[in-house]
Amino acid sequence: MLLLLLLALLGPAGCPRTEPLSGSSQEPLFRGADRYDFAVVVPAGAVECFWQFSHQGGKFFFSYEVQRATGIGNSRDILVTASDPSGFQLGLSKDVRGQINFLTKDTGFYQLCLDNQQNHFGFMQVYLNFGVYYDDFNTEQQQPAERKELNDTLEAIGVSIQRLQIHTFHMWRFYNFARMRKGADSFLLEANYNYVNWWSMAQSCVIVLSGVLQLCFLKRLFHAQTSGSQKC
Repeated sequence: MLLLLLLALLGPAGCPRTEPLSGSSQEPLFRGADRYDFAVVVPAGAVECFWQFSHQGGKFFFSYEVQRATGIGNSRDILVTASDPSGFQLGLSKDVRGQINFLTKDTGFYQLCLDNQQNHFGFMQVYLNFGVYYDDFNTEQQQPAERKELNDTLEAIGVSIQRLQIHTFHMWRFYNFARMRKGADSFLLEANYNYVNWWSMAQSCVIVLSGVLQLCFLKRLFHAQTSGSQKC
């Protein structure tokens, strides 16, 4: 819903549209490489869905990591699906972490869903990283034309900047995937630390309680023996 609201707000403000203008077919189609990374909490027994707009011919990427989970057993497996604008399922993953990548064949909103219906007693915190990017240039076709572009400095710089942006974008993707793993490890370390503390406290209480019970038992035993000797 946030993506739809963002598109609605940007539309009338005069920003580049993601659809061709009516009656202006000669103008180039703006293709934005939108990408998002955030964490979302999926309640117990619930399904959370998101929509990402993409033009035909884009490269859609989606990666996720379950950072922490609560409930009985603390199972971190979650069902993740990706569907095209017509509802056809393009990818499925059921694990702690995973990736779904595909080429967009239709223009429209692609649906991403996180299904936590198997966990009825606890929530899951999932880190998401998804978006669309476009390769507007073809390296095979540009190789013969690169000799001509040497005389045009601005065009050569533009092509180099575009390539640099694509490579930087892929570096950003791998960095976010590593950050997801680091976040999940941090939550796991914190959970283990709390578990060890509570378990140590419980063991200490059991030891103290057993000592008190033994002391009471011995006290009653000696008291019973002294009472019996006096009667004799």
